[in-house]
Amino acid sequence: MVMDAGDVQRAVWRIAHEVIEHNRGAARLVLVGLQTGGVWMASALAEVISSVTATQVPVGTLDIAYYRDDIGLRPFLPVGATEIPVGLDGTVVVLCDDVLFTGRTVRSALNALCDLGRPAAVQLAVMVDRGHRELPIRPDFVGKNLPTARLEMVDVSPEGVVLGDMVSPGVELT
Repeated sequence: MVMDAGDVQRAVWRIAHEVIEHNRGAARLVLVGLQTGGVWMASALAEVISSVTATQVPVGTLDIAYYRDDIGLRPFLPVGATEIPVGLDGTVVVLCDDVLFTGRTVRSALNALCDLGRPAAVQLAVMVDRGHRELPIRPDFVGKNLPTARLEMVDVSPEGVVLGDMVSPGVELT
């Protein structure tokens, strides 16, 4: 185990405080968790931000299945509903995900967000940045930088971060 539950909780607290500091408060924030791994993280960050600032931060979910650039190359299914509780125009959206890898999921999320409104800014918060970027995308807030082999798996949950066995060659990674 790379991070245990306590490490993950401390990273959530640190990221939440960095978001507050970077944005000079929480007044215009909207946290959006990517289905499925970023949903718990967005909720956890909102809880901490709300407790620190006494501001209820809206939390939404975003399913990017139909925005992926590999539709037709592999089977896909929508994994959850997109639910954004407020209009995004003029807000600061903090896009939350568990692992940043190639950057393609984030690119898809940016396209999806543009269909939902025009935020003043979009920031990216991830629990683990494992490198291997294929697109010029960089997170604003990171729980842990974790260098990995390209074929290794990283499993992130509130209970911890586990670096897993190699996946079979030929398996498409995103």
